[in-house]
Amino acid sequence: MLYFDQIIDEGKDTMNVNGYLDYINTPWGRLFYRLVWHNLELKNKKILDFGSGFGVTSNHLAKCNDVTAVEPNRELLEHRICENRYEQIMGSMDNLKGMDSGSFDVILCHNVLEYIENRAELIAEFHRLLKNDGILSIVKHNKNGKIMHKAVFENNIDEAMALLNGGNAVSQNFGTIKEYEIEDLKDCIPERFVLDKVYGIRTFYGIQPNAFKREPDWEEKMFLLECAVESDTAYSNVAFFQHLFLRKSPHFYSYHSAHGVSDPFI
Repeated sequence: MLYFDQIIDEGKDTMNVNGYLDYINTPWGRLFYRLVWHNLELKNKKILDFGSGFGVTSNHLAKCNDVTAVEPNRELLEHRICENRYEQIMGSMDNLKGMDSGSFDVILCHNVLEYIENRAELIAEFHRLLKNDGILSIVKHNKNGKIMHKAVFENNIDEAMALLNGGNAVSQNFGTIKEYEIEDLKDCIPERFVLDKVYGIRTFYGIQPNAFKREPDWEEKMFLLECAVESDTAYSNVAFFQHLFLRKSPHFYSYHSAHGVSDPFI
């Protein structure tokens, strides 16, 4: 199993912890988390944050929820944010196996599946740990958005073309990104998961020059603009990130029959 602390690819894929720390404190780093959180308005829920990193989201949700965070990288944990009380576990999927089935109302897996080899095994474990009608929140990279970023923001036509031809992007902070499409999750998702919602994140601000992003009112205006289009597929299909909400339905067949849907990914 490949996790953040095991990313190695011909000496190129190393984690840049300081770069990641710098990013989350920029206006565009803060905006990313705001766009994730405003669709996670949770209260009195039991939450698992898998691949919690610095604990930015765990700490935020711990204000009103019971949060368990799992992160394999010791260096990230040395910088973790813990203003609010939550349980932090240093570990990986093996730690999940010792947890009781049906333990959580919500499981977060944000920008993690791109860095592991066996997605199906991990998602099956999430399915076991979720209560019926529990939510799996996945934030994923979107290749269409990455191509837009390479071509427009970076003016790197060669890399944009390489991505179009099936290549993988490389994160400055985490190494090679093994991107996947929503359709690719079909083979990983247990039958009783239903895809409820897909939101786009970083639709516009990722292709703007960073100089604009330090203007005093930029963050608030861009937040409102991103929120205005996040659920429109015309925009979410080209957003840099996509936020997926999958629900563990106790009545998969009756749910889809009632809604006239034969495929949970339609």
